[in-house]
Amino acid sequence: MGRTLLSILLLIALPAAAQIYKYTDASGNTVYSDHAPDGVQAQPVELPPLNSVQPQAPSPPSSDTPSPAPARNAYEVLELTGLPTEEALRANNGTFTVSVLIKPRLQPPHQLRLLLDDAPYGQPSNVPILQLVNVDRGEHRLAVQVINGETIIQQSPAVVFTVQRVHKP
Repeated sequence: MGRTLLSILLLIALPAAAQIYKYTDASGNTVYSDHAPDGVQAQPVELPPLNSVQPQAPSPPSSDTPSPAPARNAYEVLELTGLPTEEALRANNGTFTVSVLIKPRLQPPHQLRLLLDDAPYGQPSNVPILQLVNVDRGEHRLAVQVINGETIIQQSPAVVFTVQRVHKP
């Protein structure tokens, strides 16, 4: 069975490898054919090789292109701690600290970046205790992102909290 199939495939492929001829017919038209007609001077046509695509191994990423982000949820635990959710946070000058619970430990070159009201806040850091300064009173949303340069690796759920600032006369 295997030889028969191979023979059939070879017979099918033979016409594709046939010679092409060029000649001029009685009306003066140029004609291309796979056989030379009798009594007409035909010239064989040299065809360029067929286009082919060679598989290529993927090239290693260059240092100019950002490395792809690690798999989603590279960290098992990423959350903010130290923020009251049931009562207002008393910070008369609007300054307070939050802690980041992250497991496993933050891996270099990853950094932590706070998002206050869905906007980046402060400078990225590799320290899991972050300070906020002069935050206005009222309700806010706070989250933390793990970043690698400008690439967001993972983001914690947002925590909604209220800042209470009391001024003494």
